[in-house]
Amino acid sequence: MEVMRHCSRFLLPPNTNDTRFMRYALVVLNQRLPRFAALLWDHAQVRVCADGGANRVFDEMPLLFPLQHPSHVRSRYKPDVIKGDMDSIREDVLHFYTNLGTKILDASHDQDTTDLHKCVAYLRDLTTPNTDESALCILVAGALGGRFDHEMGNINVLCQFSSTRIILLSDDCLIQLLPKNHRHEIVIQSSVEGPHCGLIPIGMPSASSTTTGLQWDLNDTEMKFGGLISTSNIVKGDIVTVESDSDLLWTISIKKL
Repeated sequence: MEVMRHCSRFLLPPNTNDTRFMRYALVVLNQRLPRFAALLWDHAQVRVCADGGANRVFDEMPLLFPLQHPSHVRSRYKPDVIKGDMDSIREDVLHFYTNLGTKILDASHDQDTTDLHKCVAYLRDLTTPNTDESALCILVAGALGGRFDHEMGNINVLCQFSSTRIILLSDDCLIQLLPKNHRHEIVIQSSVEGPHCGLIPIGMPSASSTTTGLQWDLNDTEMKFGGLISTSNIVKGDIVTVESDSDLLWTISIKKL
């Protein structure tokens, strides 16, 4: 089984000497920005705001730099694209970013997909046919918190785009999908994440899941809703490995950066 490797280097300052190739894109949704939003922005090569996410960048990015003039912060943290059904973005915010050259993509004709779905589809379309899809990692800020149906819709996008690396982020944790057709090696950045973690079957029960590197490892363990799921587990090693016969959600806590 092919090994898929994961590492939360986006929670560390960008290192220009790092030769490992991972292209990051950032999607900002309409929930409070995490305190490390500027760090995610610096890692990303493309920054997309989903409709009301543009309001969050406009209003909250200056709060992360209280000693700098808000207009300077807003000009520096300009999204490349704003895409969505355009029902949440304020007129003053839309006007501000339009004048700075941000690309505006009105997708109000599509009411069958979420704003995150629209943004992920846009980013996938940017990749060329010869691009290694596994080298693209889409970071999603503001994906958690707020209405539960929105959170579940965002988790559903992980399943809809299971072959794309997508990581949902909040101040407290990250969530990503571990597809069943890979063995997963997760490098733990212990200075910024952990120790609490969890593995949750999504879409269907797991008849067999096996891990290493956790305080309570799974050993050919069945997991399902209505039965056992792995919550409040603890990372014990530098690398966690996961194998399962079904897709699992991996979540790990994020320390106060």
